[in-house]
Amino acid sequence: MREYLLVLSVAAIVTYLATPIVRWCSVRWGAMPPVRDRDVHSIPIPRLGGVGLYLGMCAGVFIASRLPGLRHTFMYSSETTAVLVAGGIICLIGALDDRFDLDPLTKLAGQLVAAGVLVLLGVQLAFIFIPGGELGTISLDPNTSFLLTTVLVVATVNAMNFIDGLDGLLTGVAIITATGFFVYSYFLGKQGYGDAFSAPALMTAVLAGACLGFLPHNFNPARIFLGDSGSMLIGLVLAAAAISTTARTDTQSFDTLGNAVPLIMPILMPLAVLAIPLLDMLLAVIRRTRKGLNPFSTPDKMHLHHRLLEIGHTQRRAVIIMYVWTALLTFVGVGSAIFDTRWVLLISAVLAVAAVVLMLMPRVRRRIDGGAPHVHRTSRMSERKK
Repeated sequence: MREYLLVLSVAAIVTYLATPIVRWCSVRWGAMPPVRDRDVHSIPIPRLGGVGLYLGMCAGVFIASRLPGLRHTFMYSSETTAVLVAGGIICLIGALDDRFDLDPLTKLAGQLVAAGVLVLLGVQLAFIFIPGGELGTISLDPNTSFLLTTVLVVATVNAMNFIDGLDGLLTGVAIITATGFFVYSYFLGKQGYGDAFSAPALMTAVLAGACLGFLPHNFNPARIFLGDSGSMLIGLVLAAAAISTTARTDTQSFDTLGNAVPLIMPILMPLAVLAIPLLDMLLAVIRRTRKGLNPFSTPDKMHLHHRLLEIGHTQRRAVIIMYVWTALLTFVGVGSAIFDTRWVLLISAVLAVAAVVLMLMPRVRRRIDGGAPHVHRTSRMSERKK
């Protein structure tokens, strides 16, 4: 654990120190597009934050390769190298999009290339476990495995990109989800399912550290945004961690843990941890498709975080609410594999009630105040400027 903490700290420190330099380069290069109708900020903000994340991750991985325990992850697996190479590609594509606003087809092609490189270098979903049936574990042929892995990576990349709409939102969500994946991967290693020093645990530790170092620059009021270079990089790393954890787990042996939930954790964990961004993406696709619009090239202000702002929450409170829901679902996914499921569900129910009350608080206040309409803080500021 000490080696993981060292790697996480190095990634956080390097990202924190590199981000101001990246911000300066972003301003000089012109990677700060004008404010769009769907944006919630009022002045152009530099992007390219993903470059700072990537530098922090590279520093963390370099230190890991020099440590006595973690260096074994490089000897027996190419997955960490695959994530760095594919992450560099997708970060470059995102940086070009941050600067030149690439068309959706070009950006999708870049995502497919990065996902393909990730698979070819060793991160691949080799089997699927189907609980409650006679099929059990289904081994995938190389072509099906390549296609399915690529689809999962691209879907996760776009899911993370969809929720990147408020200061610090995706950065905090990434910290929570990466930490959840790390705890689960580390737990598997400690229980004998693989090794405590594993590629998924390493890649999520460096991602969590890099995001921790970036958050002070990104939290409201943000001085720099992740941009597509950061959101797509986060999505790729989390997808790789989920796939790698599933690929190295013998799901048939999970019945020794004593209940049915851990048996299907390789399926439930990614869904639970990534539930919020995946749900937001699914709702956006359905909403735009019903209107006859392109779901990936027609942005709107109907995402979950936008709805929280409409209810009456400030940016910071909306972001914290999203943090709470992400942490809650992550706790359900990870906790079910580690603790007694009944206690996990009981604690989760209490936390869910508290989260709902916090989310609906502005509406309750308006009813107490006699139905007076809420005036958002940014609206009041704009009226003062007028």
